Formats: sequence, structure tokens, C-alpha cells
Amino acid sequence: MTFPLAPATIEPAVKEIYSVFEISSILREVLEDPRLQDIWIRGELTNFKCHHSGHCWFSLTEQREGKTYCIDCVMWKTDLASLTFLPENGLDVLVFGYVDYYPPQGKTQVYVRDMRQAGEGERNLLVQKWKQELAAEGLFSLERKKPLPLFPSRIGVVTSPTGAVIEDIKNVISRRFPVEIILSPTPVQGNLAHMSIAEAIRRIDGRVDVIIVARGGGSLEDLFPFNHPDVVRAVSACTTPVVSAIGHEIDETLCDYAADKRAPTPSAAAELVVPDRFSLRIDLQGFHNDLTEGLGKKLDQMKGVIEELGLHLNPRRLQRRIGDRRQELEDFTERLIQTMRGRYERERLILDQFTVQMEAQNPHAPLRRGYCLILKEGQVVRSARSLTKGDLLTLKIKDGEGEARVEKVSYEKDVRANDR
Repeated sequence: MTFPLAPATIEPAVKEIYSVFEISSILREVLEDPRLQDIWIRGELTNFKCHHSGHCWFSLTEQREGKTYCIDCVMWKTDLASLTFLPENGLDVLVFGYVDYYPPQGKTQVYVRDMRQAGEGERNLLVQKWKQELAAEGLFSLERKKPLPLFPSRIGVVTSPTGAVIEDIKNVISRRFPVEIILSPTPVQGNLAHMSIAEAIRRIDGRVDVIIVARGGGSLEDLFPFNHPDVVRAVSACTTPVVSAIGHEIDETLCDYAADKRAPTPSAAAELVVPDRFSLRIDLQGFHNDLTEGLGKKLDQMKGVIEELGLHLNPRRLQRRIGDRRQELEDFTERLIQTMRGRYERERLILDQFTVQMEAQNPHAPLRRGYCLILKEGQVVRSARSLTKGDLLTLKIKDGEGEARVEKVSYEKDVRANDR
């Protein structure tokens, strides 16, 4: 038996159906991964086109294992204005930006904020890395900056011994404020120039009052040694104040950050480190004039004060006041003398009484009246009972002493009776 087949109903075997909007949102959310934000990408510039609005669209491509990999990019007009070169197809470039998704066109692209040629870009990245490391060490801290001396007697210059830089510095200093210039010569460009520059800085540190580190203008590659950490650390370690004058005013190196002062040119550095003697003369003359005028005014004021005091002072009244003060002084002196005299008499009487008492207790006083003090073995003999025949005695009288030996001892009857 056969049965007719019924029309089949086909339904998708899915859990959920997404809208285009939802997928676009998911893509944008996924692309917010930090690995795709604020990144540098290197590639070959292709399909470069600029719109009449000034915005540019292009691709970055790379050949690898026989395949071509491509990423679309966009760069807005405001960011393009900061570029120092003209982008063109075929250039090896580094771009900085972030990856995002543009829903209206369904495009995933890199939004570029900066672009550099690959060779120059790598150097810039290295300089930025050094800058962060050296800043973390505190070498750019404002607290480390030393003031320049007002009137230096020796200027040290670290630069090439040939060329216009050293001559410009000499000319400016000789014109403004002639002082001794000591050159610490060094190559200022080349692969190993940073080592020579750092050594030249260390060599002159402490021998001068201020140091100028200088070179003329040049490309990023020419100025690159002055970004090297060896040079920056040498500048930062100086006990002598350092002025950095590298390149032209628009040029900037890490040496500038470590120095105590930055000058836009070597000639400007020379003007910074010494005063202008002609300006000093003008200032000195101004100070002299101000001082003279001030002293004149002060003298006039004091003269007026003296004259006014003379008008107010009456000679007779002044004489009378002096006489009164003299009389008061005499009265006070007399009272003081009477007081001191009374105190003296009272103290003298007390002293006399004390003297009499001391004299009465003095064992040697009777000697002055003809009596004799008898000592036996250094002790005063107070009783005949302490004497025996043969004792050696010392006899002290008022003007000396003598020795005697006891021949006989006798006792008074009443004394012996009292002793018994």
C-alpha cells in the first residue's frame, strides 16, 4: 500500500536569529579588545586616496608565505596636518591608532591618528621608550634643576671643535661679557657619538661654572645621539649647571629635558649663561641715580627735623630741666650714702661681737697673756693624772715652743679628792 507524500515544511535548525544591527554591535564590542586599541602597525602603503574633504583612505599590506594580507585604514584631515612627509603608495610606514567597525558600510578598519616612515618611526618609538624609562628614574624632575650663576668666570662648551657652533658661542660671549671659555671637544653625530658626548660632559664637569652642550641643526638621525640614555644620564649627574642647545628651536631631544635650562640655539645659550655688560652699565647707572636721589631726599628730611627741633627747644627751659635732674641725682646719692652707712655700722657691730666670741674660744688666746699650752703626744694635757715621770712634753708659748721631760708628778689634795 502506498500513501501520497504531504508537502514538506522546512524550518532552520537554529536557536536564535540575529539582526544586522545586533551583529554590528557585537562586532564593535569585540573590537574594543585592548589589543586593538592605541597600537602601532607596520605595513606597505597602498590604495592611498584623499577625498576633497581632506580625509584620506588607504590600505596597509604585507606579503607573507606567498599571500597578501590587507587592512583598510582611514586618517582624518586634522591628523594628516601633523605629518612631516607626503604619504604615497609603496612607502614602508608605521601607523598609530585603533581598530573599529563602521556599521553603515560594514567595514572593519584602522582609524589612524599618526603615521611615520618606518625607519624614522622606529627611532621615534625608541626615543619614546627611553623617555618613559628616564622619566621614571626622575631625571627630568623639576626639583633637580639648578639655577645658572649670575656672573660666571668660566664657561664650558661640549661640542665639535670645528664648525660654526663654537665660533658663534665665542662671538656672543666675547661681545656680551668676556670670560674664559673651555672647550670639551667631541663628535656630535655618528653611531658612537653618544659615548664621546657623555665622556666630554663628565670630563668638564666641576671645572667650570656652567656647561653648554650644543650642536647645530640637523635631521632626526643627526640629533639622535643627544637622545641616548648615556648622554641624558651624564647631563643629569652633573654638579655644574647645564644648558642644552641642540639643533634649532623646533628640534627637541631628551638632553633638553635633563638639562637645567634649554636654549633654542647655541647662540641663545651663550646669551643665557652670561649677562650683557652694556645692560649692566645702564642698570648700575640707574642704581647710582636712585641712591643719590634717595640720599638727597633723606638729608633734606633730616635737615627739616633738626630745624623743627631747634625751634621747639628753649635754652632756659632746657637748663632748668638739667638743674632739676642734677638736684634729684644729688638727693638720691645722699640717701643712698646714708642707707649704706647705716647698714655698714650694723654689720660692723655684728662682726665685732662675732670676733669677741671667736677670740674667747681660741685656745691660743691665753698664750698671748703669758700662759703655756702643754701637749703630750700631740694631745692637750688637761689633768696632772695624765702625767707620769719621764713623759716628754711639748710646751707651746705665744712666740714658739719647747720640750720638757717630767721629773716628778704631784697632785693637789682637793683635786684628788674630787677625782675620787
